Amino acid sequence: MSIALVIVFVFGISTAGGIEAVADHARSLPGYLTMFTTYDPTTGTEQAYPLLNIISMLAWGLGYFGMPHILLRFMAIEDEEKLTLSRRVATTWVVISLAVAVLIGVVGLGMTAAGEFDLLEGSASETIIVQIADLLSKHGVIAAILAGLILAGILASTMSTADSQLLAASSAVSSDLLGSILKDKETKKESMVADKITLLLIAVVAMFIARDPNSSVFTIVSFAWAGFGAVFGPVVLLALFWRRSNWQGALAGMICGGSMVFIWKYGISKLGGAWGIYELLPAFIVAIAANIIVSLLTKAPSKEITDEFDKVNQK
Repeated sequence: MSIALVIVFVFGISTAGGIEAVADHARSLPGYLTMFTTYDPTTGTEQAYPLLNIISMLAWGLGYFGMPHILLRFMAIEDEEKLTLSRRVATTWVVISLAVAVLIGVVGLGMTAAGEFDLLEGSASETIIVQIADLLSKHGVIAAILAGLILAGILASTMSTADSQLLAASSAVSSDLLGSILKDKETKKESMVADKITLLLIAVVAMFIARDPNSSVFTIVSFAWAGFGAVFGPVVLLALFWRRSNWQGALAGMICGGSMVFIWKYGISKLGGAWGIYELLPAFIVAIAANIIVSLLTKAPSKEITDEFDKVNQK
């Protein structure tokens, strides 16, 4: 992935006419490099970037608390002393990769201005890296190999997330939902069958979602991100930092948070204005509130659970 991003970045700058040409083009676009306004490529004018959009983008950070493929990395670490190093490596990688990804978008606009390809709008704008790889492949055998590395990088980034999500989903079904039924060693084969059926069903659903070539990957990912974040995020945070949280509250928070994502996305947000905020934020708040209220109205956790909580917090 790192090599692919570097290749795209370097080739894009070279094709667009150099760093100065890319920077000059970006500066010439009204509102493109400002914090509170943005550039509208369809009209070529400066548009306001409202506070609502800023809050919605910041709300994306809440999703990290509930991402299974991220939480599994923490759970699988062999030594808790390595968490500090892991945090530094992960943070550095995210800053670099996201910065390069944003710059590739800027470079893509520069390449468009240079006449390398037409302006990409809507969901087509998400194919900028593929478009650059296709352009690179036309410059000889070596360039074609580099273009292949770019496409391999795209697949690598997809698979690195997909495999963790699939494993988390299959284990959730076989271990959590069917755990009491498949707890005997003799049922190991049945557990594997449950895993395979789960993966097959997920694949079918994914094919159904991906059937529309004009659909936006960003829109689909943002909705899924909100779902994971609102369902699992509050549960994880309260389980770690609130001694009174119990399973009834956790379940209520998961149900309310997941439901609110759909209600807000397909109902309340249609009202427009302030109601158009990213669905993760209100769903996250509702999930936390439901977890706290139900936990306080039901029986407190057992002494075994609270002792485990105290033991962990003493470290």
